Amino acid sequence: MNLYSQLQNRERSSDPIRIGIIGAGKFATMFMSQIMRTPGMNLVAVCDLNLERARNNLHAVGFSEQDVIKTLITEDVTKLLEHANVNVVVESTGDPIVGARHALMCIERGIDIVMVNVEADVLVGAALSKKAKANNVIYSLAYGDQPALIVEQVDTVRSMGLEVVCAGKGTKYLPSYHQSTPDTVWDYYGLTKEDAEEGGMNSKMFNSFLDGTKSAIEMTAVANATGLKPPSDGLAFPPCSVDELGSILRPQADGGILAQKGMVEVISSLNRDGSEVERDLRWGVYVVFEAGTEYVKRCFREYGLLTDSTGKYSALYRPYHLIGLELGVSVASVALRRESTGRPMTFSADVVSVAKRDLGVGELLDGEGGSTVWGKILPAASSLNLKALPIGFASGLALRNPITQGSVVTWNDVRMGELSDIHQLRNEMEREFSASLSD
Repeated sequence: MNLYSQLQNRERSSDPIRIGIIGAGKFATMFMSQIMRTPGMNLVAVCDLNLERARNNLHAVGFSEQDVIKTLITEDVTKLLEHANVNVVVESTGDPIVGARHALMCIERGIDIVMVNVEADVLVGAALSKKAKANNVIYSLAYGDQPALIVEQVDTVRSMGLEVVCAGKGTKYLPSYHQSTPDTVWDYYGLTKEDAEEGGMNSKMFNSFLDGTKSAIEMTAVANATGLKPPSDGLAFPPCSVDELGSILRPQADGGILAQKGMVEVISSLNRDGSEVERDLRWGVYVVFEAGTEYVKRCFREYGLLTDSTGKYSALYRPYHLIGLELGVSVASVALRRESTGRPMTFSADVVSVAKRDLGVGELLDGEGGSTVWGKILPAASSLNLKALPIGFASGLALRNPITQGSVVTWNDVRMGELSDIHQLRNEMEREFSASLSD
């Protein structure tokens, strides 16, 4: 509760948190807009493959020309990491393999890292987190992104002595979205291709939100950071209003949809007929919890909590997330408290690649948000048993077998070249956790 006062102390002592950003896209730019307004923080370096974009984004959020000149802007990550004693690096490239490499480089140099790059986290996060701890480095999920906010809600409810029944977020979903491609995505959003391009919107990135991949990635990050269980066969995306959270996201034995207590799930802001859910949670996050005793049930009732019909299940929710505008909470927590705002504790969930359509031999997979596969959350044990291809590796690989629509793509279905360092790190992580997953 005292982060702001600690930031003020750093400002008064002329010892601000020295921040480096890798990837100057929308999330990072939103954060840059707040750095200059937050005491005790100083942006010292930005790394991006498009130097002009990085400079333009700094100017767009209010950095003066003099401030831009003082900031190292480079294409070389090594230069950023070696510049001006950077304290905390924000990795926001969105590329799982590149992002994992950047995290390793930070860990090797003893630099704390905030991973906006959830794609890298779900691919090898448990291994990165372990290496970071061994090197006295803080590895953290990014506040403002939904996983860290959900992790915070779960931690808060557990700290009250209440049992978490389900946690997750809202999104816009219909089953047909799983087949969406970058060419069709704007129709679903109600935009023309020209309008989207004029607004600088990336069709592949937005498609990953629509086709269910991003939801699977984010819920995998939550599951691995909290120990909550993933669904056995992917997210159900039930239509659900904020008033129905405790009624729908409860165990099947009590009339809900959950196979058991303690799961992750994403709710839809659309009914299956396409109509809008009233009081939806499209942009927000939630946690459902249970009254452990009759006394607590009575407290729920006395203080006006909205519960299910049994009076046992209620929920807390947050209607919005502020994306990069909130990222400073993670940076401050990491630098000042030496605490993450969520990190993978285990490898209990995974995101596997599923064919969007029938795929032929020789076709190249085009990864998250593309036209060939979408990402589905599965228990890690199921993923390993299937030898499923993680969505983070499903780019640029040619198929050696035909795949029918809706089938999981496996390692045996793709032509692999020489394994990269991140493939090897993934293999190490799988070997380490395979024994516990089979227990």
